[in-house]
Amino acid sequence: MIEQELIYLIALTKMPKVGPVMAKNLISYCGSVEAVFKETKKNMLKIPGVGQVFVENFAPDFAIKDAEQELKFTQKNDITILSYLSDDYPKRLANFDSSPIVLYYKGTSNLNHHRTVAVVGTRQPSEYGRTMCDRLIEGLLPYNVLLVSGLAFGVDAAAHRKCVDVNIPTIGVLGHGLDRIYPAEHKQLSSKMIENGGVLTEFPSGTNPDRENFPMRNRIIASMSDVVIVIESKRKGGSIITAEFANEYNKDVFAVPGPVTEELSEGCNKLIKQNKAHLIESAADIAYIMRWEEIDAGKVIQKQLFVELDDVETIMMGLIRDNKELAIDALTYKMGMTPSEVSSLLLGLEFKGLIKTLPGKKYMLA
Repeated sequence: MIEQELIYLIALTKMPKVGPVMAKNLISYCGSVEAVFKETKKNMLKIPGVGQVFVENFAPDFAIKDAEQELKFTQKNDITILSYLSDDYPKRLANFDSSPIVLYYKGTSNLNHHRTVAVVGTRQPSEYGRTMCDRLIEGLLPYNVLLVSGLAFGVDAAAHRKCVDVNIPTIGVLGHGLDRIYPAEHKQLSSKMIENGGVLTEFPSGTNPDRENFPMRNRIIASMSDVVIVIESKRKGGSIITAEFANEYNKDVFAVPGPVTEELSEGCNKLIKQNKAHLIESAADIAYIMRWEEIDAGKVIQKQLFVELDDVETIMMGLIRDNKELAIDALTYKMGMTPSEVSSLLLGLEFKGLIKTLPGKKYMLA
């Protein structure tokens, strides 16, 4: 995406009363993000959802100037801006209407990793919670996952640190801009994460870690992940909000059970009791439910020597492998693409000898 288009996108996020749904609506009706800023007020009023108050308060000059400063900040600090139209944008997140039109990312990992796991939990875990966090992450190592969490105190930080220790790529999703790390105590940890993972936010620089930002951060954690694991939580809190988002998004939720006498077990036990989460004792439980197989590094390397796949093909191959077999309608939903786009990709993979067709328009690895 050219620099000027990025400026327009950033500017749109800085306009009052313009959320992700409204922004995408404006771009869709106007034809491009640039056209939004050049549209007449008369024509803008014809767009569904756009009213007189919105048009009167539409101040593009100020927003564009602010966006230009934001772009300079990202360039100076080696931050990547991911447009919702970009191939690098998290595709799991892109499937949702409320996904941000711009993300700010500093890191090295592919955000479209074929297996993504979120770990969330209390800010004050017990020794049991910390032990289970370490055990689960060590158990995930053979399954080649990307781990996502919120870089908060407690379970989040413990999960990130363990990933750094065992060399699992890990992403911290933040509730503020990348001009700071909150809490400040995690600045060194975030630097290590950037070497094999990264930090990600929808908020521009200068955004404070205000309370209202964190539910928005939690929805990104849930939507970016295939699996959400809750390790110790009170009956209410950010971890439960993330689990609720995950259930709403049809993600698989897992919860670590705990003693019924402990307050930190109430949230997890309630999720399990209400059938909103699978009970989990080890990473093997996730692999069983998700039908994951351990990655045979030798086989992966051997395949890569003979067949080169682009990012979208890699994701599709991962979905088919993880589910043993998938119907074309399920692939269409999971990939967030049109049936014709999915059919074309499947045909290409079949020509490469990587998949085979089963009765009922289902596909499995060859």
